[in-house]
Amino acid sequence: MIVAIDGPAGAGKSTVARALAERLGFRYLDTGAMYRAVTWLAMQRGLDLGNAKVLADLARTEPVTFDEDDRVWIAGTDVTSLIRRENIDRMVPVVARHEPVREIMRERQRQLGRDGNVVIEGRDIGTVVAPKAEVKVYLTADRSIRAQRRMAERPGIGADALATDLRKRDSSDADRMQPAEDAHEIDTTNLKVEDVVEQIEALVRERTAV
Repeated sequence: MIVAIDGPAGAGKSTVARALAERLGFRYLDTGAMYRAVTWLAMQRGLDLGNAKVLADLARTEPVTFDEDDRVWIAGTDVTSLIRRENIDRMVPVVARHEPVREIMRERQRQLGRDGNVVIEGRDIGTVVAPKAEVKVYLTADRSIRAQRRMAERPGIGADALATDLRKRDSSDADRMQPAEDAHEIDTTNLKVEDVVEQIEALVRERTAV
């Protein structure tokens, strides 16, 4: 089974997806981390982040992998913590907007999801990466709450900078921030992580029973 969780930045996708995967005994796949890893490697090698072909070639020849502890690897380097730095926050939207890069990454995501029993979270999982996923969920939340959550994740970054970053992310993601027609939408604004996980787990159990 594939559980697809989509939604904008700060909606709670990563936290919910990781907790759900642990609850179900599924693998967890953070597609955003994959784009961050490619961005990190491109910056390390001094590549032009505006060159779609160069970046697509990099994504193809240096596939992102995840180990049994969900740590992120690229080009033989554990980049789990490196890809959460502010400079990656700023530049990953530049890399992710290139369609040739997205095509390579989507295929890699499909490869990683083919073994099944996986929770995949991102921006276009239910619509593009795994349109046949058995369970599709789209998480939303008020922008103010999303900003607060981002601040908790990035305590070293000022509130104004985070608010600006969130607006930019929403704008750049607008073309692919559409829930699948058969997705269950959950507003996480006033919900605890456990509440959201329980709702999605119920959907999984229901689908499994069918």
